Amino acid sequence: MNSIIDFLVNYTPEIAIGISIVAIIYAIVLILNVVKKGSGDEKMKDIAKAIQDGSSAYLNRQAITVSIFAIIIFLLLAFLLPKGAHNNGLLTAIGFIFGAIFSGLAGFIGMNVSVRANVRTTEAAKKSLQAALDVAFKGGSVTGLSVVGLALLGVGGFYYVFTSLLGIPVGEAPNLLIGFGFGASLISLFARVGGGIFTKAADVGADLVGKVEQNIPEDDPRNPATIADNVGDNVGDCAGMGADLFETYAVTLIAAMILAASVATTALGQNGIEFPLMLGAIAVVATIIGTFFIKLGRGRNIMKALYKGMIVTGVLSAIGFYFANQWFIGDINIFWAALVGLGVTLLITIITEYYTSTAYNPVKKIAKSSETGAGTNIITGLAVGLESTFLPVIVIVGAIILAFMFGEASYLNNGIYGIAIAAVAMLSTTGMVIATDSYGPITDNAGGIAEMAELDDHVRKNTDALDAVGNTTKAVTKGYAIGSAGLAALVLFQAYSEELAKVSSEEFIFSLIDHKVLVGLFIGGLLPFLFSASTMQSVGKTAHSVVEEVRYQFRTKKGIMDGSQKPDYSRTVDIVTKAALKEMLFPGLLAVLAPVVVGFILGPIALGGLLVGVIVAGLLVAIQMSTGGGAWDNAKKYIEDGHYGGKGSEAHKAAVVGDTVGDPFKDTAGPAINALIKVINTIAVIIAPLIVGMSIL
Repeated sequence: MNSIIDFLVNYTPEIAIGISIVAIIYAIVLILNVVKKGSGDEKMKDIAKAIQDGSSAYLNRQAITVSIFAIIIFLLLAFLLPKGAHNNGLLTAIGFIFGAIFSGLAGFIGMNVSVRANVRTTEAAKKSLQAALDVAFKGGSVTGLSVVGLALLGVGGFYYVFTSLLGIPVGEAPNLLIGFGFGASLISLFARVGGGIFTKAADVGADLVGKVEQNIPEDDPRNPATIADNVGDNVGDCAGMGADLFETYAVTLIAAMILAASVATTALGQNGIEFPLMLGAIAVVATIIGTFFIKLGRGRNIMKALYKGMIVTGVLSAIGFYFANQWFIGDINIFWAALVGLGVTLLITIITEYYTSTAYNPVKKIAKSSETGAGTNIITGLAVGLESTFLPVIVIVGAIILAFMFGEASYLNNGIYGIAIAAVAMLSTTGMVIATDSYGPITDNAGGIAEMAELDDHVRKNTDALDAVGNTTKAVTKGYAIGSAGLAALVLFQAYSEELAKVSSEEFIFSLIDHKVLVGLFIGGLLPFLFSASTMQSVGKTAHSVVEEVRYQFRTKKGIMDGSQKPDYSRTVDIVTKAALKEMLFPGLLAVLAPVVVGFILGPIALGGLLVGVIVAGLLVAIQMSTGGGAWDNAKKYIEDGHYGGKGSEAHKAAVVGDTVGDPFKDTAGPAINALIKVINTIAVIIAPLIVGMSIL
């Protein structure tokens, strides 16, 4: 037994690499399992092909656009960062490129499987609800396992190369990993913003003309924006969320390792630095096992089936964490800190489901308010969104306090390390969380294909049941991503402080009586609002173009409504693609340049204030927008299920308006703030050595 423990402790990077490869291989097995399923008749295949082509066209253009930024940043990192004893600038730049490639690859793999799983889910829905659930979840699992597999492979692989092949001391290697995290952050930012603009502009445009003006159902094949809407589900909810959590997962691992190298080296040495890698490896194994438990019970409760997989993953992870803690740390307090992170995942899931599910009061309140018009619907929806910030913040605050206390109580006597381990533990189950999230766009597309292919009612009934749960899982995942971003950003902020301390003998104190801290706080607090305004306006402008195009086609092709003419789907997809890529540039530049400008003009103290401001304001705005938007969406669906007059009623028309407002809240601006927070914090860690002593003003 001792020899096994010695092996696990002494070969942690190699084990992490091996398990990450197992995750990728299992993802390939799932891909083969999904694509061998039947894909329906020719009409279904044609619809699915249009969605595939549109999704690939968008991602390919996005990759070209982002590559230009990536090359410029690679050169800046390689030549402007201090060389150090290990040519730090070049190694950071190489890590940056691989972080960007791996993040993009995870999203690309997941999206390409999703656009093939959708039509196969529709075909499986002809047989049974269980068959359709099986295909949809396996398709979503590919994204989840690709994300955690490639992220763990990147972090563990680079750490192994730095320490074992290049001979860099283990205490210095984690700092060089930040380049990989920055590459992931850049892709996350553009994928979240661009994909979010695409999906919501297409959705809003399709709804405003189709549902409101032409009074035709959602996913009606006569609507020229229908294919663009289905493409948007994949580039936004699948590729975008995958990139978002890939970055959070990788950056949290790296930040925890940086902190361990700074504060725990003397007490723990190499074990403390590599402990986060082992936690990640354990959770990947738990995730793979958890996927086998997604089965419908007698009650045919889909959400319960998904929760079974999440619970199994969490319980197995907790058991593994206990033993890993005994072998690596030897202090039960650090295990309790890890359990705090898993507890946050559970509580955030419950809270988000409460505020966004049709089974609970917040959504029902919004639906009820729709009886008196769009105005009261919007007022109630805004109130629910604002109220929904309370419990998640209490949970995050409680987690910070508890994890800090456990860290302080350990023989390390370091609360920040406790918070870092809690954040790693929370992110460790990312694979299962993304699997349940990516299941959402697959089932959404499956329902659209069933509608457009005019399949029997029992097929649409099965896909609608899956899609209704998918709306909740997508909202829950956004809540999880936002909560994890808060903990991850706190760890990154501490890493920034440690970086400043390494390169200067000056003591950096972020005191509220220092005017530069206050200036930074105000600027940081402003950024999420400015960023959200930009992304919301982008959705509005792009949606306007979609509305004009759809109206034009209805006006010039009189045979669309009676089915004698086909709409031109490709024109709408092309319009949204070009607009989304153009509109994502300003938010991207804002996130990248803000910390650089403040750091070099106002200095490291002001930049520290900015980081705190963007974390606090960003967390609150992101929760309010994401949860509020999800509640608006499901309030509309609650009415469509037959409440308050059902489809076509005045309440339904009001709810459609509320959902239109909530769409860019929950799928564009809100989730993209996660990326904003982490990009700014990651850049701050990178430029910390360059801005010490800087302060033009």
